[in-house]
Amino acid sequence: MGLVALDLPAGIYRNGTDLQAQGRWRDANLVRWHDNTMQPIKGWRTRSDTAAASKIRSINAWIDNSNDRWISAGSYNKLYVYNAAGSQFDITPSGLASGFEDANNPVGYGNSYYGQEAYGTQRQESDIPDPATTWSLQSWGEYLIACSDADGKIYEWQLNTSNVSAQIANAPVNNRGIVVTDERFLLALGAGGNPRKVQWCDRENNTLWTVAATNEAGDYELQTNGRIECGVRVQNQTLILTDTDAHTATYSGPPYVYGFERVGTSCGVISKQAVATVDLGAVWMGPRSFYVYSGGAVQEIESDVADYVFSDLNSSQASKVIAVSNAKFSEIRWFYPSGGSTENDRYVAFNYADQTWSIGTLARTAAIDAGVYRYPLYADPITKKIYEHEVGNNYDGATPFAETGPVSMGTGDNIFSITNMIPDERTQGDVEATFKARMYPNDQERSYGPYSMSNPTSLRVTGRQIRLRVEGANLSDWRVGINRIEVKSRGKR
Repeated sequence: MGLVALDLPAGIYRNGTDLQAQGRWRDANLVRWHDNTMQPIKGWRTRSDTAAASKIRSINAWIDNSNDRWISAGSYNKLYVYNAAGSQFDITPSGLASGFEDANNPVGYGNSYYGQEAYGTQRQESDIPDPATTWSLQSWGEYLIACSDADGKIYEWQLNTSNVSAQIANAPVNNRGIVVTDERFLLALGAGGNPRKVQWCDRENNTLWTVAATNEAGDYELQTNGRIECGVRVQNQTLILTDTDAHTATYSGPPYVYGFERVGTSCGVISKQAVATVDLGAVWMGPRSFYVYSGGAVQEIESDVADYVFSDLNSSQASKVIAVSNAKFSEIRWFYPSGGSTENDRYVAFNYADQTWSIGTLARTAAIDAGVYRYPLYADPITKKIYEHEVGNNYDGATPFAETGPVSMGTGDNIFSITNMIPDERTQGDVEATFKARMYPNDQERSYGPYSMSNPTSLRVTGRQIRLRVEGANLSDWRVGINRIEVKSRGKR
């Protein structure tokens, strides 16, 4: 047969069965495809050596009027700020109502209807668990605005590290979140305990919330069956996502101030922090799919890994799902808890420029893209520290790799042997290759290697279908393109 090029499309395909992923990459960790070339993502290093008291669930960064840079971070019971040097300051509001570090569905005796389920068995109080507590963190000019969804009050911190954040006078309470609009209004989401109500202060005045003919304060109740989860700024509008649909708020000036329109149905967001904004628009994860709003109407995103992700998602802890953009590589990455974990331990990444997907294993609980700081910032649930990402090649012992689905010759009925491989790898010696061979889809798999990829690499691999695994042999910035294998037919026996 001669040389056969393993010219596989970029990205991971993980829907359906193993055989349906033939001729595609099927599994990966800590790699991405950029310009159709596979490469490891960059590593990480500590941004601040001071750990938080509990897991960080929300992060924001901003620059004040003196060009000093700040990071804010919230946990279920604390609010912190970090200066550019990495020093941590506790600015937790006095009397903050603590929430839940993990999603919690309390059980008890006497719940549900008489005669339902077995006698002596505790029943869940609700089908919807109390979510893990997150914060809405926004900048109001040079000041920080913060709202914990468990506490519901809106706080402001005015840059004095000796002071804690203080509740904003006259602002509604029992809110589900906040968003600061491009027009400098502060929107309270789920205001006053009404899960469908949006209330806003007067323009440029976050202490004036009472509607009058002389100001632009106001409120509106969305026509929805869902509950407001979050809001983001996008394309001169504010996009408000509920757990069932999507709405826009567009500034129109007095007397109505804001006009509201539903732009999507059956496209709710899975958690308060599962949406990211990029030049494309807003992109988010729902309970069963991914969606984008770029003006007009919400569109569902076709995903090559949705079957894998949503069949493995621990839905009871879905309130922990976070999204973060990486503009440098045109990516959006979601971290989520897998079926065997109560904490975010896996990720799925979408390259919106190439329309490709990747997956991997990494534990992160909050994140923001580069911008205010040179590198993206991520929070680790184990160390409870903030890390800079996309820098260096430290992976805390993990190894970047990618593995194909089955590769067969013809219709897959011929046995063939691979005698040589001619690798397409930029820095030879930094990547190893392992081949795995089977005679049938569910047959025992035999492994060959790993081989140090040299030109050529001598092999002795035989089977009806093979898989190729490439992984980093060294902590380096390697590249893998189109490898070629020398194949000899062995017939159908």
